[in-house]
Amino acid sequence: MSSKVEKEIEALRAEIEHHNELYYQKAEPEISDYEFDMMLERLRALEVENPELITPDSPTQRVGGKADSLRPFTHTVPLMSLDNSYDLNELKAYTERCERLAEGRKLEYVAELKIDGLSVSLHYENAILTVGATRGDGQTGDEVTQNVRTIKSVPLRLKKDRPEHAEVRGEVFLSRSQFDRINAELEMQGEKTFANPRNCASGTLRMLDSQIVASRRLDMFPYDLFSGNQKMFETHWENFEWLKQNGFNVNPHRALCVNFDELTAFVNEMESIRDSLDYDIDGVVVKVNSTSLQQEFGATTKAPRWAIAYKYPARKATTKLLAITVQVGRTGALTPVANLEPVLLAGTTVARASLHNEDEIKRLGIRIGDTVEIEKSGEIIPQVLGVVESKRDGSETEFEFPSKCPVCDWDAVRPDGEAVRRCTNPGCPAKNKARIQYFASRKAMDIEGLGEVLVDTLVDRGMVRDVADLYSLTVDQIAGLDRMAEKSGTNLIDQIAASKARGLQRLLYGIDIRHVGERYAKILAKHFRSIDRLAAASVEELDDIPEIGLAVAESVHDWFRDAKNIDLIDRLRIAGVQMEMDAASNAALDERFVGKTFVLTGKLENYTRDEAAKLIEDRGGRVSSSVSKKTDYVVAGEEAGSKLTKAESLGVAILNEEEFRAMIG
Repeated sequence: MSSKVEKEIEALRAEIEHHNELYYQKAEPEISDYEFDMMLERLRALEVENPELITPDSPTQRVGGKADSLRPFTHTVPLMSLDNSYDLNELKAYTERCERLAEGRKLEYVAELKIDGLSVSLHYENAILTVGATRGDGQTGDEVTQNVRTIKSVPLRLKKDRPEHAEVRGEVFLSRSQFDRINAELEMQGEKTFANPRNCASGTLRMLDSQIVASRRLDMFPYDLFSGNQKMFETHWENFEWLKQNGFNVNPHRALCVNFDELTAFVNEMESIRDSLDYDIDGVVVKVNSTSLQQEFGATTKAPRWAIAYKYPARKATTKLLAITVQVGRTGALTPVANLEPVLLAGTTVARASLHNEDEIKRLGIRIGDTVEIEKSGEIIPQVLGVVESKRDGSETEFEFPSKCPVCDWDAVRPDGEAVRRCTNPGCPAKNKARIQYFASRKAMDIEGLGEVLVDTLVDRGMVRDVADLYSLTVDQIAGLDRMAEKSGTNLIDQIAASKARGLQRLLYGIDIRHVGERYAKILAKHFRSIDRLAAASVEELDDIPEIGLAVAESVHDWFRDAKNIDLIDRLRIAGVQMEMDAASNAALDERFVGKTFVLTGKLENYTRDEAAKLIEDRGGRVSSSVSKKTDYVVAGEEAGSKLTKAESLGVAILNEEEFRAMIG
């Protein structure tokens, strides 16, 4: 009897997966939804009666229960963002850069749709899906395995050519038809609807209840593939065939191009069918096809050199300006915001747009009640382009920009030569709130749960004056606030405690030194290794660092000469916030590398470009993409080209791979 049941279960699983593939990959269903559901219910009933036969890859295991919180997941290979191009001239410049880097070798490009969703990483161990994680900041995301399993187009088990470990990267999205269904249901229930499919998909994937996630019916298109930490095939194009054979829903709109003209043709063709698709796209992604060239081209601190995103032109709409409100940011800048009559623009309901500053209002000649033209480009906040003066009827009113802070009523001063008016109150509540939110943001200290409403409450009640006060909060204090409880208080305090170990780079980003964003925070952390050494640095020392200019050097130096900032650092130190690179990182420093600039060229036998660059950076060196008089070493592999020639002409020290290996030990 047991053998008979086992065979029926195996047959049902195979048939269900077959119909899943027909429905999600080929759009050729052979049975009705009712027949499919009955088949799934029969399988579920058999597994309940025989729990020992349940396997992780069974179709019944797609939907789990509720989770208490999302756990962080560190990506082995960073999920980098892409550089953007907004016109065909910029795309042509990208292909020309690739041709220079290829140094005469044959180039092919793969063009794919840029899906307007969110990136995920799926890990398969011995063919079974074990982990699903969001991109996060590229280094660390959230583990959302339970939610990824609900996506029917994500196979729970690989079918063929299965490595011991495979990582599939893809874009999770919500179709327009499902988005309309979800919003219609929310509206009927009297609940707030979503502004656009991307926001809905992003919020859904990070929910704690996988049953709700399953009901939203997310989808995914895969776009990259790794085995271990390496690309699986010699070309990117080969990935798609493997992905299709293993049950993934591969997007059919893609092209293998050999030159800029073919890329242009694909870009134009996809723009012409853009509105007919059941999902949102905002452009085309172009990648170098050869994976060995991808490794050789490497990456900047922000993005790979072998890929670029071509963004379609912004879309425009007209609507009515109802009012102008003035917001106060963390630097005290007063920013006017246009409150608009809601209008649909590029799949998003827009009700607010940026007006930048008071000069922009004057330049536009804008009045309250005007009909205005707005545009939205990519992820940028909508902008007001101009006034439709022909629609004026005389009821419009002039807007007078405030000379005092709208929050604290202190003077708002506009220095000579600057476009921005700023609040002069050092303790302005609006500035404090914005700084605290910035400190808690994902790229900084990543304190989940510390949102705008809670920050407002903490500051308004005098519980938090600055970011250091966060570390003195207790569970009881949080639990005693409106709409909070002991569990939510415990979760928040745990998040705050965990943020102490986020590291020096995130701390430097979070304390909001003017001009120091994510990139400069990383450079400063790697160079100085501790906040005390950074604080003691002179302007000259800071300016000498490659990529750190005089403006950044002076800003950093001045920040650490302000008594209230030093007091803030001392209080964060007492609270236990990590202010040095970890011991392992410091131990890896090598004086032969510290402060030295390296250029990698040609193909290395034992390292990829990224691996070699990491070895150099871990030891305190810097990797540059071009050779100059300031280059200290050029590491030359096989088929080294023009960079080697230039290094020889400039008298730069050249290391072959054997010498490089000896140098890194």
